[in-house]
Amino acid sequence: MKQILASLILLCNLSISNAQSESSFQFGEWLKFKLNYSGWVKAGNATLEVKEDTFKNRSVCHVVGKGWTTGAIKWFFKVNDRYESYFDKATGRPYKFIRNINEGGHVKNRVIEFDYEKNLAFVNDLRHKTKKTVSITSDIQDMVSAYYYLRDHYDTETIKVGHTVKLNMFFDNEIFGFKLKFLGRETINTKFGNINCLKFRPYVMAGRVFHEEESVTLWVSADNNKIPIKIKADLRVGSLRSDLVAFKGLKYPFEIQL
Repeated sequence: MKQILASLILLCNLSISNAQSESSFQFGEWLKFKLNYSGWVKAGNATLEVKEDTFKNRSVCHVVGKGWTTGAIKWFFKVNDRYESYFDKATGRPYKFIRNINEGGHVKNRVIEFDYEKNLAFVNDLRHKTKKTVSITSDIQDMVSAYYYLRDHYDTETIKVGHTVKLNMFFDNEIFGFKLKFLGRETINTKFGNINCLKFRPYVMAGRVFHEEESVTLWVSADNNKIPIKIKADLRVGSLRSDLVAFKGLKYPFEIQL
């Protein structure tokens, strides 16, 4: 189960949305997801919360993502992850990103700040007491800010099946290109009722965690909120499923089909 919850938080954060003049989210939005391993074993929970904050005298959005194991799994593999992003309200540019994780003894605690005048990322590894400077592009996103950026800056009204979205993401000490393919529209049954969704295929790195590049399927609500509803992932050992189980503070009504 190592790094599975961390990978899931990343995937939850990489949904797509409708380009619009008003933001699709607001301060106070909170989402909770239940994670199950191989269909029936409860693996853990994850949450995302949007707060209002300041960073270097700027008024910013501050998003906190948490993931933790529950039930029997935590007795042999305990996970306690926390991700934070401070990003610009208007442009979605991230200013600061925090990754503080403990996954079965695999520990990382890094704080990254982005300087767009110098196009540099300053990586402070608090665990190993090291600092590093990395060159970045002006269109960079972190793994949390990407979700909220795309909710406000990508048009899904005219998107066609097979279209692939690409963005530059900064993760740990480097930039990598992330791709997301639109698979179509689908109505899925949830604990809330039937939800019209946009269906996507995030491309992931095959290897230690995922079986292959196309191992993950993501469903996002097709309303104005564009929140993750369900994720399914084929792992090298078993499978993982995430379902939205609770929410509050949505900016728009949550559309449920009768």
